[in-house]
Amino acid sequence: MLESKFITAKQSGSKNLLVVLHGLGDSMDGYTWLPDALGIGDLNYLLLNAPDPYFTGFSWYDIYGDAEPGLKRSRTLLAQLLDKLASDGIPYENIALFGFSQGCVVSVETALTFPKPLAGVIGVSGYIHSSEELIDTLNPKDPSDKEGAQDSNRRPTPAAFIQKLLITHGAHDPLIPIGHARRLFGRLIEKGVNLQWRELHKDHTIVEEVEIPLFREFLKSSFPAERK
Repeated sequence: MLESKFITAKQSGSKNLLVVLHGLGDSMDGYTWLPDALGIGDLNYLLLNAPDPYFTGFSWYDIYGDAEPGLKRSRTLLAQLLDKLASDGIPYENIALFGFSQGCVVSVETALTFPKPLAGVIGVSGYIHSSEELIDTLNPKDPSDKEGAQDSNRRPTPAAFIQKLLITHGAHDPLIPIGHARRLFGRLIEKGVNLQWRELHKDHTIVEEVEIPLFREFLKSSFPAERK
């Protein structure tokens, strides 16, 4: 399992949870500022460390060689974590993902290939590693939906098309050019994925005064109303 740090919501009793994935070379300690910045009283946080050491931090996958093996492993680890959280009493609909750069890639690709819709996904300054493959796997079926599986005229709605996503990207990003990210995420929008795309005047970073309000609004509208 992934190394993690749990930060309890200021308002007791809430099951709403934001799972946070850092970028290349960073760690979960780099996001301890996020709860205070968002200021959402009923939101718990689970900060994660990526599995591979990278200088003074960690990496979700190899950026110099073949990224695919490491990315698939990280997606599997995150999916296992989501299932573990659900088995521990936190419903999938009460779990949101937040990922920056590499963390964005892992968060988005995991959510769009996961058989259950989550509360929402926020991706910052990322991309899709393999857009063609991802689009081809956008129809995972929920094996628990036996009625839908037995009736060919009634198919369960693919979780990927229920899933809400907010993606922000910098117009001046020197590491992941805006054109590349815009094209990849645009493909998902064309396929019908519920994705909000926001281009901002920034580079490869988070601009708190602009993005935190966007994140806060998205999260507050994403969790089940009865659990707010």
